[in-house]
Amino acid sequence: MSREYTYEEKLPSGKRIIFRGAATALVTPFCDGAVDIDCMKTLVRRQVDAGISALASTGTTGESATLTHDEVLAVTEAVVEEADRRVPVIACVGGNDTAKCVRLAKETSALGADAVMAVTPYYNKTTKEGLYAHFAAIADASPVPMLVYNVPARTAMTIPLDVYQRLAHHPNIVGVKEASADLALAADIISACGDSLALYSGCDELTLPTLALGGLGIISVTSNLFPREVGAMCRAWFTGDHAYALQMQKILHPVTRTLFSKPNPIPVKAACGLCGLCSSEVRLPLVRDTDTDALRDVIEAAKAAFSANA
Repeated sequence: MSREYTYEEKLPSGKRIIFRGAATALVTPFCDGAVDIDCMKTLVRRQVDAGISALASTGTTGESATLTHDEVLAVTEAVVEEADRRVPVIACVGGNDTAKCVRLAKETSALGADAVMAVTPYYNKTTKEGLYAHFAAIADASPVPMLVYNVPARTAMTIPLDVYQRLAHHPNIVGVKEASADLALAADIISACGDSLALYSGCDELTLPTLALGGLGIISVTSNLFPREVGAMCRAWFTGDHAYALQMQKILHPVTRTLFSKPNPIPVKAACGLCGLCSSEVRLPLVRDTDTDALRDVIEAAKAAFSANA
């Protein structure tokens, strides 16, 4: 019988909190160039069974830049179907064409996504006003709550604090995935907007520092491999077992560092291949990682450490 989640927790402003804890930024499995929907469902089932708090599909880690419109919809449908209302599904609909993002927000919501997330526009960089208008247009059109995603290393622009403050007033913008690796900015956002925006780390190595500042969780790459452990780390923090949370972060840290030693998602796809979760296949211009000895070593070391501390 499905265990349906409920939106019980709210921010002081009354906005819904989509999740608290660990969400996985899912990889998109391929087989001979095509999206492997059956494998996608298997990955989702593994995540839910491991106790993950939410799932984010078709984002950067899911190779959104090389997914077609129809593939985004097919992946969203598969994730929603397999999640079966047990955890919230966040469909990533971002891009640098606002009209396309609006369309995807409507269509993924119609497929059952519980929230959407949009990254800052890239390549055709805009002004502060254009940045706000882009996010507001998607949020206005979306039937479900929206998160914004700040990752300047990929988009060559960041969301300034004053834009965050404007976005916080939008009734349908409920959170942010903050992947600038700027803890001072994260602290500023929580201080200025924390009553209206839930802040989630987008950097696995900064999960605990972000939680310590008042963040509500992580949208994680590492949890593709270790969903139970990343989730346990967050739950330990929120229940006051900070020593255990720190121990988990220390074990996971070498894995996380190795997963980001090359452009994401090349290493995590290679790791999924090593662990038998899915093919390591990626789409050009990404290429497979064939030098995986270090990756194998840190994964095996983490597994041994988790077993020893079970």
